[in-house]
Amino acid sequence: MATTTLFKKKPRELSYNPKRPVWKERPSALYQTVKGVILVLFSLSILAPIMLVVSTSLADNEQLVRAGGFVMWPERPTLEAYETIFRGPMVLQSLGVSLFITAVGTILALFVTITMAYATSRSVLFGRPVVLAVLFTLLFAPGLIPSFLMIRELGLLDSIWSLILPGIFGAFNFVVMRSFFMNIPGELIESARIDGANDWQILWRIVMPLSKAVIAVVGLFYAVGFWNSFFNALLYINDHSKWPIQLLLRNFVVQGSGAADQLGITTTPPPQSIQMAVVVVALVPILMVYPFLQKHFAKGVITGAVKG
Repeated sequence: MATTTLFKKKPRELSYNPKRPVWKERPSALYQTVKGVILVLFSLSILAPIMLVVSTSLADNEQLVRAGGFVMWPERPTLEAYETIFRGPMVLQSLGVSLFITAVGTILALFVTITMAYATSRSVLFGRPVVLAVLFTLLFAPGLIPSFLMIRELGLLDSIWSLILPGIFGAFNFVVMRSFFMNIPGELIESARIDGANDWQILWRIVMPLSKAVIAVVGLFYAVGFWNSFFNALLYINDHSKWPIQLLLRNFVVQGSGAADQLGITTTPPPQSIQMAVVVVALVPILMVYPFLQKHFAKGVITGAVKG
């Protein structure tokens, strides 16, 4: 009996290793160094072209000729290129047209997308056919000739509205916003209905305040799309006074030395400086909008990445 007790194996104890998850562990110095180097390289790859554009717009003719057309750091910075492009009326007119198109187009696009996404996110009978029709446009886009014929039949040729109306609804933005609205608890909607609120009041007072992040993201997508669009203007607009800034920039880049004729100025700085100055002027307004939407944009990008 004693021998049995002596050689009897003890029951195996369950060992629990309370190891923290990997994402809670402190990264090693090597990992942080490699990550920092990669981030610096990515930042330089983004900042270097921007710096090249700004520097070339500020360089004088002698340095541009010596550098072969592009300058990374201007030795004698000059604002002659900016003075030249703003001396004529075309750049200011194009900026005004682009600002109008972007502001009005973004507002109309958000109104159409928000109302349509909210209507189809609720359990209504017409929701499914509408969603299927929208998804169909993602797969089969209208052709160039049918779009031109439609704009012509509507009498929108040489009209600012030909640059706004075709882009006030994006199927991808609709899908994103509808998915966000579907995640809003239905109890909030039902409690508001019990209190006597109609659909417009529910959308304005409950749904939209809870959806600031996705509205900011979709609004930024629309604004960037309207601001950067030039192809519709190339097709539909013949009047130079209605050109957006991107179409004017496109003509500067394509024609090169012909930029002086468009501005109505006989003596100009080097064509490269003129082109880069217009690029900077076209970039600054949209870059000024992003800092105000950065918080909502970052939140909206990760919306839906974590469930529950």
